[in-house]
Amino acid sequence: MNWSAQQYSKFEQERTRPVRDLVASIPSASVQSAVDLGCGPGNSTEVLARRYPDAKVIGMDNSQDMLDAARKRLPALDFELSDIARWEPSERFDVILANASLQWVPDHRALYPRLVGHLNASGVLAVQTPDNLEEPAHRLARDLAAGARWSALLGATKHPPRHPPAFYYELLRPLCRSVDVWRTTYFHALAGGAAAVVEWFRETALRPYLGALDDAQKAAFLAEYRAAVELAYPALEDGTVLLPFPRLFVVAVR
Repeated sequence: MNWSAQQYSKFEQERTRPVRDLVASIPSASVQSAVDLGCGPGNSTEVLARRYPDAKVIGMDNSQDMLDAARKRLPALDFELSDIARWEPSERFDVILANASLQWVPDHRALYPRLVGHLNASGVLAVQTPDNLEEPAHRLARDLAAGARWSALLGATKHPPRHPPAFYYELLRPLCRSVDVWRTTYFHALAGGAAAVVEWFRETALRPYLGALDDAQKAAFLAEYRAAVELAYPALEDGTVLLPFPRLFVVAVR
């Protein structure tokens, strides 16, 4: 199942707010080079480029559709088609940004130190990852996939594991002069009730499940999921759902 820039961008303002907070927390004032890993449609790259207008900023993603959208949005910047898990740049960077992308890459014990190794001295690794595997949206999808109707197709579907803040601090502290780790829960106001919640997760949490289904099966799975979501995320009187979304932030200075 390919990434869809159009689907992802339906909630661009909400998805961009965490990266604004992340980039604002980067301590480096003088940056010559920066890369956005998993840049998506370029919203995070734009935040990075605005913070460091004199730096060479590039974006990287493994989705051509996302890169096409990013290039249209930021024609003056360079974007590369590549996979984070196999990324081996020929240069080092002052900032490596990864906004809501590393949760898709396995083996963080090896990945994060490797990324630090691609930093210049005093360079910064700035990462934000969703920390929501135990939120209702994920639990409902797992329960549905494990049920009698879907288990034969989806029972083995899993997201890569997530780790607690201490994991990243202990992993990076021997390699970095400072490591800042924090967790923030955003409450995104989504108009449209359960349907909006389903649309939010359709291009993220639900991708591994939907990618294994044909069109008719996708429609049936989404209908069941929506019914469960409606109970788990009751709408306010005006139809808005306040979607709690915890995110984990790491800012490490080499």
